[in-house]
Amino acid sequence: MNLAITGGYVVPVDGDPIDGGTVLIQDGKITEVGRDVAVPERTPVVDAAGGWVLPGFVEAHGHLGVHEEAEGWAGQDTNEMTDPNGARLRALDAINPADLAFGDALSGGVTTAVIKPGSGNPIGGQTVAIKCWGRSVDEMLLKEPVSVKSALGENPKRVYGDQKKLPSTRQGVAAVIRDAFMKAQDYKAKRDAAEAEGKPFDRDGTLEVLVRVLDGELPWCQHTHRADDIATALRLSDEFGYRLVINHGTEGHLLADTLAERNIPVIIGPLFTSRSKVELRHRSLSNPGILARAGVELAITTDHPVVPIHFLVHQATLAVKEGLDPADALRSITVNPARIMGLDDRVGSLKPGLDGDVVIWSGDPLDVMSRALKVFVSGREVYSYADGEPVVADPYYREAADR
Repeated sequence: MNLAITGGYVVPVDGDPIDGGTVLIQDGKITEVGRDVAVPERTPVVDAAGGWVLPGFVEAHGHLGVHEEAEGWAGQDTNEMTDPNGARLRALDAINPADLAFGDALSGGVTTAVIKPGSGNPIGGQTVAIKCWGRSVDEMLLKEPVSVKSALGENPKRVYGDQKKLPSTRQGVAAVIRDAFMKAQDYKAKRDAAEAEGKPFDRDGTLEVLVRVLDGELPWCQHTHRADDIATALRLSDEFGYRLVINHGTEGHLLADTLAERNIPVIIGPLFTSRSKVELRHRSLSNPGILARAGVELAITTDHPVVPIHFLVHQATLAVKEGLDPADALRSITVNPARIMGLDDRVGSLKPGLDGDVVIWSGDPLDVMSRALKVFVSGREVYSYADGEPVVADPYYREAADR
């Protein structure tokens, strides 16, 4: 799709704002961003005068499509809570693009989401990055797998403790993870030896995924809230040498200096919830600012549907109110989550070569009264708000020429 968005206050995020700027999109990719951009003939033009133009927001940790809204048990595919080690499981195989949450995401300027299995298992499965508009998950696919989800703390020990089986304690959860990685190390050695000798080898889907983590191909997204569990996450990553990403990090501010020194990113949130369990005792909107000031690379998450996906930007706004720098707030929902999850070659900012995922806002998106007026995914208009009515383009009824 070709498109020129002109006349708006362009905020590339990874660069200085441009008043009266133009974003040129050709074949679905951004080709130019600037003030004096020559728009080729016959290129459709959208006038953004009076509005703010930003990249689509990136949700780094959500459950859109696997925990469907208003569907009850029928739409609940977040956790396969029958095996503590679910590394072979893929969120990709459970996403329903018809989930109402995808329309909500667009209304909140969110164009990309990393969908993760839940936190019921010590090892939950593989995550996937998708665009928030499309007929099938395969059309929406941005990258798969993106990482492997793992959980420490209350959730897995409760799930399996209720079943009267391992793991029912924090030490049991850590043991399950440690045992899995040791098996993966042994598996890799046997597999490599068999390959070198030209011998057949029985593959194991679970261990193949964990070997990719050990080899540094896939980061380890560690669900963890309490500071002691964060310390366990650090300890395990030291033992096995994988790339660690802290997810939730409710008490990450208590170890902010350690996380910064070790370049461990934190995907923090959800921030609008009650303190519904012991792990959330120190949940606070001031924590993102503490982490950012310490030098921690920070992304903010809704953990949708825990917090509705279209409130992602509002969490950033209220974090600003409690001390987070506004520039850091915008980065925490754009370029930072894209970089943390290895997607910054496609999304997260406005610059040539990236996908044409652009949102026109009525004003500063950190102002709670601003709203997304138009949303483009790869240069295609997929959402608009006019005359008090939000409209999501139906992906099942495209013009024949577009198919």
